[in-house]
Amino acid sequence: MRVDRRTALVLPTLHQFKVYCLDRKSGAVRFERTATRGVPKVKRHPKSTHASSTMAADDKRLVAMFGSEGLYAYDHAGTLLWKKDLGLLDSGFFQAPEAQWAFGSLPVLYDGKLIVQADVQKGSFLAAFDAASGRELWRATRSDVPGWSTPTVHASGRGAQVVANGFKHIGGYDLATGREIWRMTGGGDIPVPTPVASQGLIFITNAHGSAAPIYAIRETAVGDVSLKAGASSNDGVAWSQDRDGGYLQTPLVYGDLLYVCRSNGALGVYEAKAGRRLYQQWLGEGATGFTASPVAADGKIYFTSEEGDVYVVTAGPEFALLATNKLGEVTLATPAIVDGVIFFRTRDHVMAVGGAR
Repeated sequence: MRVDRRTALVLPTLHQFKVYCLDRKSGAVRFERTATRGVPKVKRHPKSTHASSTMAADDKRLVAMFGSEGLYAYDHAGTLLWKKDLGLLDSGFFQAPEAQWAFGSLPVLYDGKLIVQADVQKGSFLAAFDAASGRELWRATRSDVPGWSTPTVHASGRGAQVVANGFKHIGGYDLATGREIWRMTGGGDIPVPTPVASQGLIFITNAHGSAAPIYAIRETAVGDVSLKAGASSNDGVAWSQDRDGGYLQTPLVYGDLLYVCRSNGALGVYEAKAGRRLYQQWLGEGATGFTASPVAADGKIYFTSEEGDVYVVTAGPEFALLATNKLGEVTLATPAIVDGVIFFRTRDHVMAVGGAR
């Protein structure tokens, strides 16, 4: 959108929705594709873009999600394989529907299926598509408020399930059929973090409003496992914490420990199986925001602030800050680690940081 200074009217602006492939070693652009052009169908949050969803990839294809502008699948040479219009996906705070904040959930590729979670103002759903053709395989209706969480596929002895975060409806679904396996209600009313599975447990956190819980749900859960008032566990929930959950960042399990960092930089570290908190420590001085989720490698955890400061913390039961490195730009996207190199996406650049090549 742009503002006409003569009339103070907000005017629609034509956008291009693009996919880039960069050479991992040099950063050179290998290909650039324009998926679509047009005026965005919904507005966005000032901290968001109309291309907030990270692409999904496997050995055969790349999939870009542009919310209301659709899904686009390419091969690794940049040839368009298929595209799909999912209709208007209007995300925004459910108590102020006019606050359109744009789509944020990532598509997930697993075993030839593409999973999409679309919790929106009207018609929320979780769906699976054939990754090769885009054909819809199943769709599960969700009665939930808008959210920005990405689903997780967790495989165990009982088969693979798709786990979706939510406010009114946190749940696990059979990957093959979309049938609901378990569900629970409660938590923060703006669900953003992605579920994380490890140690036989599925970790869910969300925040905003009156609640900011952490739930450790057993991978064998069935039926309604919602906690009763005053309870911290039941047959489906191994343990929970009431007020320590994260708002924007996805938690991280590394080794036997669960790392949960809140938006203000308060880092809590827990025994993943038992839920005992080992420490809580500030990253920064409490005045710095954190949106990017942590990543880990080589015994170190990397937390990136919105100001572009990367806090490097030793993995383990005691807090030790090894370094604070400055990227020099606003950073909201979660970094990725590949072959000893950390890739950062800042406001204006993609950066690769690593040892000598």
